Amino acid sequence: MPDRILRRPAVEDRTGKSRSGIYEAINPKSRWYDPTFPKPVKIGLRSVGWFESEVNEWIKGRIAA
Repeated sequence: MPDRILRRPAVEDRTGKSRSGIYEAINPKSRWYDPTFPKPVKIGLRSVGWFESEVNEWIKGRIAA
């Protein structure tokens, strides 16, 4: 089964992070940077998404921690 690409609102719902929280987690210069958080993939000129499987794995890792 192919991996779905989730847009930001779906990632917000799944992770409980806000829009700014997601972008802080992927920004290496942020003090809230989380190197384990899934990296976005470009799906258009001005749009990104996240692989559903990577988001699910991140959630499982947070639960295990």
